[in-house]
Amino acid sequence: MNKNLLQIHAKSFYWASFFLSKKIFYKCSVLYNFCRTLDDIVDSEKQLELKKKEFLNFKNDFLNKNLNNQIIKEMWDLINSQNISKIVILDLFDGVETDLKKSLIINSKKDLLVYSYRVAGTVGLMMSKILHVKNDEALLGAIDLGIAMQLTNIARDVVEDKKRNREYISHNFSSIKQTIIEAESFYNISFKAIKSIPVKSRFSVIVARRVYRKIGHYIIKKENIENYNKSGKIFVPIYGKIIESFLSIIDFFKLLFPQNKKYNNEKHELLGKEINLNERI
Repeated sequence: MNKNLLQIHAKSFYWASFFLSKKIFYKCSVLYNFCRTLDDIVDSEKQLELKKKEFLNFKNDFLNKNLNNQIIKEMWDLINSQNISKIVILDLFDGVETDLKKSLIINSKKDLLVYSYRVAGTVGLMMSKILHVKNDEALLGAIDLGIAMQLTNIARDVVEDKKRNREYISHNFSSIKQTIIEAESFYNISFKAIKSIPVKSRFSVIVARRVYRKIGHYIIKKENIENYNKSGKIFVPIYGKIIESFLSIIDFFKLLFPQNKKYNNEKHELLGKEINLNERI
């Protein structure tokens, strides 16, 4: 079940997972199943009140360690074995709960980044624990890579989100393009942090970063809102994934050279107004 869910719903990540050991892949699948369960609750076609009830039941089952639920049992096993902080999980719940409204409009850059941290930066942080990353700067980089990927998602899914009465960014090409540019800054700054990931898992993260980043490049190529609206779900085709995987070899060797600059992302000042990142790592 784990493998199929990842393969069906997260093709870019599934592609990158080929470069992980079976043991690490299983742990990533456990995390993905947990996150996917939350997403499926809030994105279902059910009435809002029913979705709120299902969300609360799942959250209570998690907090009360209802081990009869296999997804919760596996997640708690993962939390305990990988030393994942409970506050990070609660951040994820807070982010997902943001979507449980009749309509959602995000009006500020700070709120967009906080939301992106909660639903995806947290996942990046948990992934880094699975990959045995211990360096604090690298953990910050994992958060930033998660945010970059979420901004890519938001830029790609404007039409789909509008149907769900969610407006993370305005439905115009200028806002979409600006979100991709913002994502680029997070992709760029997170790159050197990958150096702290153990070598045996490092290449998979490099590939995932490149492939997901490429989605943004495909979005920019649409050039205007008319083409974007007609394009449907934008993704990287197989040949594109192969090219990005080969280019990832260059990235891998780049990271073998010393990285002397201290990790510093000025955007963390915005996040810091609501989220204490040092507490999370």
